Amino acid sequence: MGQDTPEQLLGSLFDRAVAVADPMRVIPHHLPERPGGRVVVVGAGKASARMAEAVEASWGPCEGIVITRYGYARPCRGIEIVEAAHPVPDMAGLAATGRMLALLRDLGPDDFVLALISGGASALLVAPAEGVTLAEKQAVNAALLASGAPIQAMNTVRKHLSRVKGGQLAAAGQPARMLALMVSDVPGDDPALIGSGPTVGDATTPDEARAILARWGVAVPEGIAAALRRPSGVIAPADARLARVENRVIAAPAQSLAAAAALAQEAGCRAETLGDRIEGEARQVAQAHAALARQRQKEKAAGPLVLLSGGELTVTRRGNGVGGPNAEYA
Repeated sequence: MGQDTPEQLLGSLFDRAVAVADPMRVIPHHLPERPGGRVVVVGAGKASARMAEAVEASWGPCEGIVITRYGYARPCRGIEIVEAAHPVPDMAGLAATGRMLALLRDLGPDDFVLALISGGASALLVAPAEGVTLAEKQAVNAALLASGAPIQAMNTVRKHLSRVKGGQLAAAGQPARMLALMVSDVPGDDPALIGSGPTVGDATTPDEARAILARWGVAVPEGIAAALRRPSGVIAPADARLARVENRVIAAPAQSLAAAAALAQEAGCRAETLGDRIEGEARQVAQAHAALARQRQKEKAAGPLVLLSGGELTVTRRGNGVGGPNAEYA
C-alpha cells in the first residue's frame, strides 16, 4: 500500500473507476467524423452534460438540447444545457423534453442525430402519456422509488406512461439517422434499461406494467390506471422507425471495476471483484458483503484485500430519511 492510508487508497480506487468512464476520455473514441448537413445533439442523464461538453471538444459548437440534474451542468458553446429534477421529475424537465421532441420532428433523411444517454434519463426526460398529468407521474415515480422494486421493473412502468421512453425519442427523429451513445448504470448494461431506453425498442406491454404495480403494492391515481388500460406508444424492437438507429454502450461498470482492481494490485493489495450486476435490498447486500469481508479476514492470506462490486441496489422506504442505496449500504 506504499505510504497511502487505507482511506487514501480507497479514494484513489474510486477516482480511477470514475476516470475510466469520464466522457472526455471515452467519447472521442466513439464519435464518427462530423457528418455533413444538419447535426442535432439531444440527450439526458446525470452524465449527459459532460458528454455534450466532450462532443463539442471534438466537433466544435453543435445545435441541440441536453437535460441533466440540477448542479450537473457543464459549459457548452452551442448545445443548450437544461437542469431539471432527479429522481422525481419536475416542470423544467417537462418543458425541456417538449422542446427536444419539437426539434427532432423537424428533421429529414439527410440529417444526423447524436443522442447522449446516461443514468438518470428516466426522470429527466419527461413527456407523460396522453391523459397523465405531471403530478401523477411524480406520484408514481416517488412510490416506485420507495417500493423497493428493481430498476428493470420501475423502467417498464415508466415506459408505458411516457411519450419519449421505450424507443419513442428515436422514432420522433425519423427519418434522420441516429447514433445513441450511452453510459450504463444498470446491471448487465442492457441499452433498453439505460434511462428507460428512449432510443431502444421494447417488447413489454401495459399489462406487464400493471402487474408490476400490483406486485410491489404501488397504488396509482385513475389517470395512470386508465393510461395503462390503453395501448402505449412504446416502439417494438423490429419497428421500421428504428431501422436507422444505432445504440452503443461506451462506458460500463465492468470497465471501472477492472481499472480499480488493477490499481489495487499495483498498490500491493489482493483485489476480489464480486461482480457488476449485483441487485437486491441495499441493507441485505451490505450485510452479506460485511460477512464476506470478515470471512476473508479470518483466512489470513498474505496482504490486504479489497472487495469490489457494482450493480443497482434498492431501498424499501420505511420512514422519512434521506439518501439512497449507497447511504443505506454504508
